[in-house]
Amino acid sequence: MCRNQKTFRPKKSAPSGSKGAKLQKHIDATLGSGNLREAVRLPPGEDLNEWLAVNKSRTRSTGLRYEYRWADGVTIKKPIEVSAPKYVEYLMDWIEAQLDDELIFPQKIGAPFPPNFLDVVKTIFKRLFRVYAHIYHTHFQKIVSLKEEAHLNTCFKHFVLFTWEFRLIDKGELAPLYEIVESILQL
Repeated sequence: MCRNQKTFRPKKSAPSGSKGAKLQKHIDATLGSGNLREAVRLPPGEDLNEWLAVNKSRTRSTGLRYEYRWADGVTIKKPIEVSAPKYVEYLMDWIEAQLDDELIFPQKIGAPFPPNFLDVVKTIFKRLFRVYAHIYHTHFQKIVSLKEEAHLNTCFKHFVLFTWEFRLIDKGELAPLYEIVESILQL
């Protein structure tokens, strides 16, 4: 997957003092409250069109600065906006298809790997990193409330150390979690 296809890009956001930014703060504050009915209600005194525009979709994002779009280069050639659950569904289906393809991941001992094997592996790890970035930026407080952060952090640390050891993810792709990655690698 070429980077120029824009599946990873800085997120366009409303200016910090704008109505959209104010509404986004309301969404963020109520979404984790456990009361979804309250989270979807139009805030008192707000314009319905503004509310609908801000809530157009819960795209697969990593906080305020980045968003990811899905494209597999086969069935979806042009990157599209999808919800986080849909992105993960597409990703897991795509990874499963890659792993099941014996031309990419040969099952017979001694069978050659294809010339693009490393590129496929890098794309898999890059996209899995995006799931971690989404989890940390969007769901970390819930993970903490479940007292599962140590497990998540251990899994992520293993992931980072492995991908760094074999240079499987370009440094620029790590930007959404760079501070965490940096502390793991002690750069």
